[in-house]
Amino acid sequence: MTRALIISLAAPALKGGRYDKRPMPEDETLDLFPERPKKQVDSRAPLADRMRPKTFDDMIGQEKVVGPTSALRGMVAAGDLPSLILWGPPGSGKTTLAWLLAETPDTRIEPLSAVVAGVKEIRAAVDRAKRTALRTLLFIDEIHRLNRAQQDVLLPHVEAGTVTLVGATTENPSFTVNAPLLSRSRVVTLSPLDDAALLRVVERASADEERGLGKYNLRFAEQTLPTIVSAADGDARRALGILEAAVAAHRSGANPEGAVEPEIVREVAGRRVLIHDRDREEHHNVTSALIKSLRASDPDAALYYMARMIVAGEDPLFIARRLLIFASEDIGNADPHALLLANATYQAVDRLGMPEARIPLAQAATYLACAPRSNAAYTALDRAIALVKQTGSPPVPMHLRNAPTQLMSELGYGRDYRYPHNEVDAEVDAINLPDAVSNERFYEPTDRGAEAEIARRLKRFRARRTDAEPE
Repeated sequence: MTRALIISLAAPALKGGRYDKRPMPEDETLDLFPERPKKQVDSRAPLADRMRPKTFDDMIGQEKVVGPTSALRGMVAAGDLPSLILWGPPGSGKTTLAWLLAETPDTRIEPLSAVVAGVKEIRAAVDRAKRTALRTLLFIDEIHRLNRAQQDVLLPHVEAGTVTLVGATTENPSFTVNAPLLSRSRVVTLSPLDDAALLRVVERASADEERGLGKYNLRFAEQTLPTIVSAADGDARRALGILEAAVAAHRSGANPEGAVEPEIVREVAGRRVLIHDRDREEHHNVTSALIKSLRASDPDAALYYMARMIVAGEDPLFIARRLLIFASEDIGNADPHALLLANATYQAVDRLGMPEARIPLAQAATYLACAPRSNAAYTALDRAIALVKQTGSPPVPMHLRNAPTQLMSELGYGRDYRYPHNEVDAEVDAINLPDAVSNERFYEPTDRGAEAEIARRLKRFRARRTDAEPE
């Protein structure tokens, strides 16, 4: 390998009538002909690494991002590449895209993984970038694993253009990347590959004789490749891993000359691992889908998203707690039994644990999805809270005040209070709001379910109080 030529741009100093031949300090040298790190692929590397696309046009399933008319390709062609945050699920092509960007002219790449790299490694990469005439792409895989302080180290160097940051993350950068760093970067969103794209990926790998499995002259049963696609769940790396493992198992099996069957794919693929997390975006996405399906009176969709959470290992008490909130927030007085059922469900789940806890969860979800809706009660409280913040603390009417002492009674505390149970129909027409807000109305019951009867009675109560108001 040819050694890079290091040329000092500063004139050598004279010393005693002769040039000082001591080497220039490292931080004052400029590498005019630096070596550009290349993505080296070992023939023994996993199939997914060997089949990594070599050009933008080779990338399958991300045409919106890297297609000939995409904004990213336009910026690459113009030589005006900004710092990027590549956000997408596993196996969507983030690392591949970073290495392809490094293939642009006059560009070199400094690859780091945030799993093992920290401030020291980042500063060393920046120092190397300062000593080269090429543009440096600082590629940080799993950038969401850098803490806030570590991300802050990048800011001045990204701002000054010393490095062009390319960060890859499976987590929503809104939550995991510092706002100042995010504002200096463009977020590129990569999607999970659909079934058609994944099928093209595995077909190409099975036919490629140089990097793939084409040299084995394999035959596949009709459903084998679709089975691989289904098991991969949008992840190209997983699809290629399953393909490689299935072929290896087939070639060492009893009938290596026969077709690769779907059964061997199911055997090597194992149980599908769903994309889900406890506190990140997918957790909130699926939880939101559950609640919105309940709100839409769709028990089938609610059960589906609940099943997604259960299979992914979500805490069943978390699901029960969300049902408990929904029962009061979205059903309320339209069906007061909903809150009782949801509370009983929470207690049952706590006592039973999984797998039996799924039974009361299913009962509660289907009941809540089909119950009448009203959010009138809690929205009424929100309006009352807003008014309190606006109007402060006007005096409580005297007839509602507590009178625990003789002095307070003499001052009129509690005077003229009428005990409802001593009145006809247990109703009184007293005005109970402070004078400053006496005309306010907060609770407006709906005409749905049990709340319709509440609305009828409340209308009568309010009419009596209105008639009792002084002229």
